[in-house]
Amino acid sequence: MNWLDRQSFLGLKSDERLAGATIGLVGLGGGNSHVAQQSAHLGIGGFVLIDDDIITLTNLNRLVGGKRDDVELKRPKVEIAARVILEVNPDARITKALARWQEVGHLLKGCDVIVGGLDHIGSKDELEAFCRRFMIPYIDMGMDVTPLPDRSQSLVSGQVVLSMPGEPCLRCLQLITDERLKAEAQRYGAAGSRPQVVWPNGVLASTAVGLVVQLLTPWMAQPPRSAYFAYDANLGTVVPSDRLARRQGRPCTHYPAKAVGDPMFDVRRYLERLDSSPRQDDGSTKD
Repeated sequence: MNWLDRQSFLGLKSDERLAGATIGLVGLGGGNSHVAQQSAHLGIGGFVLIDDDIITLTNLNRLVGGKRDDVELKRPKVEIAARVILEVNPDARITKALARWQEVGHLLKGCDVIVGGLDHIGSKDELEAFCRRFMIPYIDMGMDVTPLPDRSQSLVSGQVVLSMPGEPCLRCLQLITDERLKAEAQRYGAAGSRPQVVWPNGVLASTAVGLVVQLLTPWMAQPPRSAYFAYDANLGTVVPSDRLARRQGRPCTHYPAKAVGDPMFDVRRYLERLDSSPRQDDGSTKD
C-alpha cells in the first residue's frame, strides 16, 4: 500500500511531484519546525534546512521534535528538523547548514519554494529580495504578541504571505517599511526574546504548508499568485487580509520585472521540475 494513498485527491501524479520537489526552510525555530514535520508527512522529497542556532531550554515550548536531551547536548536546530523528517520519510534528501542563510545562499537557488521562519524584519526583507532575484516563490510567516494597555491580557496575531515575482511583496503590503527597519535597527541587541508559543506557530505553519501544496500539486486548477492570511488567535480566525485586496491590479514597484532573475537561470525549468522524477542532490545527507 502507498503510504500517501489518502491524499490522492491532490491530483494526478501529485505524489511524484511532491517527491521531486525541494523546499527551503530558513529558520528552524517554532514555525518552520512544524513546516518540516508536515512537509515530511506530505511526502515532499527534498529539503534545504538552514539555521545557525542550537536548541535551548526556552525553545521546548514550541520547537517540534525538540527534547530535553537535545538541550543538554546543545544540538543544532537543523539536526533536530532533519531527524523529524527522516523519522517519517527515511528516503528524504536533506541538505543542512548550521549557518546564517546569507552565508549559504547558493544552497537555496535550486529550491521550488522557500518558507521563511525569521523573527527580524531586516532578515525577512533580505530573504524576499533573494527569492525575487532567483524567481522562487517565498512564503513568509510572522507572529506578534501585543499586551493590552492594562497588561491584563495580550493580543496574539500573525500572518502568512505568499510572495511571487511580479506580485505584491512584503513592502507593498506594509509588512516591511523603512520606519520598521529603522526602529528594529535602533533596538537591535536590546529587544530581548520575542514572545512565542506553540499553537499559533502551528496554525501559521499549517496555512503555509497549504500554500506549498497548492503551488506544487494539481490540487488547485488555478494556484494562487499571491496570498495574505491574517491570524487572530484571540478570536480563532484565519482570514484573507484586505491589504492584498487593496493591491489588486497594481504591480509591485519594489521589485520590477526587469530587476528579477539570474542570467543563468531558466524560468521554464521551474515548471518542468514539478513534472520531473525525484532529483538526487550530490550534497544531500541523511544523518
